[in-house]
Amino acid sequence: MQLSELTDKELLELQASATNELKTRGVVRTQNNPLGDYTEWLVAKALNLELQANSKAGYDGVSKDGVRIQIKGRRVTPTNNSRQLSAIRKYTEKGFDALAAVIYDKNFNIIEALLIPHEVVGEYASYREHVNAHILILKGPILSDLRVQSIKQTVCS
Repeated sequence: MQLSELTDKELLELQASATNELKTRGVVRTQNNPLGDYTEWLVAKALNLELQANSKAGYDGVSKDGVRIQIKGRRVTPTNNSRQLSAIRKYTEKGFDALAAVIYDKNFNIIEALLIPHEVVGEYASYREHVNAHILILKGPILSDLRVQSIKQTVCS
């Protein structure tokens, strides 16, 4: 059966089943949109990070040498090519040492995977009072900043 033949409800049920299976396999940790959990799992596996509890504020994983990493993912599609990451909360409290950011295409192929030091995030992100958070868009000069490390090869292997 083709996906186009399924009803809206059947498609939603299929998504729920796929998310449940990904949770059983340990790829995602919640029933939410799987992109965030998938990105955390992928980056943690690639960088050998210990993932923290979902309730941990400020960072998602810790390296063997104690570096705290916040992990963000964004999927761009033909109808939404925004590279804006989700809100970075409590930036000024320095809750993380580096930000790992992964940009996917519509089919979840990795376009960019970057490791960005905390202070560099602050130089490129802008504070938005209405969401009480810093917002970072992964385009322009940040992509060529020499302090930003590409981790695409590591994440893709």
